Amino acid sequence: MPLLAAAVAPLRAEPDPVEALEKAAGDWVKARAEAARLETEWRQQQPLLESMASGFVERATTLEGRRDFLLAKTARDREEIAGLQAANKASAEGIAATEAEFKVMTGRLLGLRPSLPPRLSAALELPYKSLADAGLTLGERAQLVMTVLNRCTQFNRTITCEEELLTLEPGREARLLEVIYWGLSHAYALDRHAGQVWFGSPGTQGWRWEPMADGAGQVAALIEVYRSRAEPRFVEVPARLKSTAAEAPAK
Repeated sequence: MPLLAAAVAPLRAEPDPVEALEKAAGDWVKARAEAARLETEWRQQQPLLESMASGFVERATTLEGRRDFLLAKTARDREEIAGLQAANKASAEGIAATEAEFKVMTGRLLGLRPSLPPRLSAALELPYKSLADAGLTLGERAQLVMTVLNRCTQFNRTITCEEELLTLEPGREARLLEVIYWGLSHAYALDRHAGQVWFGSPGTQGWRWEPMADGAGQVAALIEVYRSRAEPRFVEVPARLKSTAAEAPAK
């Protein structure tokens, strides 16, 4: 059986060396033709590419020259810009410091309000209410602070005498009284019909009114002189030099 299988098996054909040689020769001819085509194309395009490269070099040189010229020309401008940037930075730091100072001043003014004369405190209701707004700009805050300070300074330099509705004690009804303020230091509230008088002054807990045992006639005379209803003269009225001192007469 093995011998029969070997006899009937087809014989394997050997490759033809001539065909392989012809195929290799054909591939070489194609490669040589492609190389010749590329070499010819390069020779045709070489002058154009060299010209374009030369143009790029000239353009780069021109642009570099223009760049150097502009750098030299704008050197002063750049120095000024740097100076302005430094000035802006310093201004921003100054504004921030000023804003912090105004915030501190605002806190002090808000804390000072209870010690102000009631008439002045009521007149400053709107500025004080606006100052409590944390979203104020620096300009708005500065304007409000100056408004409060100017009104306080103006009030402190004058004597103010008007009728005023006052609550002299917590839980008691307000009373319409004649009040004369001696700047920011002290004041007198007079109930002419009842013959009662109160001494007002700033204290540790804010502005306070203290009843006075006597002095209603003196305060009434003082108010008459102020309103030009009596001849000008010296009037002695009780006053307190310090919050802890005893009352002493003052003219």
